[in-house]
Amino acid sequence: MRIGFVGTGAITEAMVTGIAGSDLDVAEILVSPRNRETAARLAGRFPSVRIAKNNQEVVDNTDILFLAVRPQIAEEVIGGLAFRQGQTIVSVIAATDRSKLVTWIGEEVELTQAIPLPFVADRQGVTAIYPPNSRIAAIFAAIGRAVECETKDEYDLLAVASSLMGTYFGILDRTTDWLAEKGMAREKARSYLAPLFASLAQTAVSADQTPLDILRREFSTPGGLNEQVFEDFDRGGTRVLTDALERVLRRVQG
Repeated sequence: MRIGFVGTGAITEAMVTGIAGSDLDVAEILVSPRNRETAARLAGRFPSVRIAKNNQEVVDNTDILFLAVRPQIAEEVIGGLAFRQGQTIVSVIAATDRSKLVTWIGEEVELTQAIPLPFVADRQGVTAIYPPNSRIAAIFAAIGRAVECETKDEYDLLAVASSLMGTYFGILDRTTDWLAEKGMAREKARSYLAPLFASLAQTAVSADQTPLDILRREFSTPGGLNEQVFEDFDRGGTRVLTDALERVLRRVQG
């Protein structure tokens, strides 16, 4: 199997790193030269990676083609390429409507959309794909986990959910700031908070049959500190969070 990437940004680097270290039978990974520094770094690290002369060479010489350019330049880049009928293409371009991708590609192709996250570099995390495609799901399962969405609505909703990553780190950062303001060394605050949040996330993964509301109650003593903070959050934070998610959904849906 030969895999190609048009676009050599952070997500391409993460995916190539994960794929190169996986058990997938990949003869060659062809990357575009657009970001020469990233392309050279990948080619230097992994023998299976080769830098193409241009994007069209990537399109012409791979079995599975990943489109991984920024949304702002997607139309310009994709519209300037010649695809072949029946080609297997995976778009990891964020917040870009499927109908636009189909128009820009201009051929009858097997198009899958995916939302890989940086964790795939370590073969962790989860990737949503649409529509279901066993061949593409197998690739993402090899570099983490894959969730095959049955409908575009499901896929859009998971795209919205993935927008919480920055907020997750923002909560850690703001809490670290507060602890530092109270006199604690930032390094010590972070060394406590990061494993705490990681353990909570692992609990949610391992106890996947337990409703999250039950987990919240289990980790909140009645009348205790955790319950107090959640009640304060619930008075205004829940509305802010859901309003933010609604705005992101409108953006994702165009």
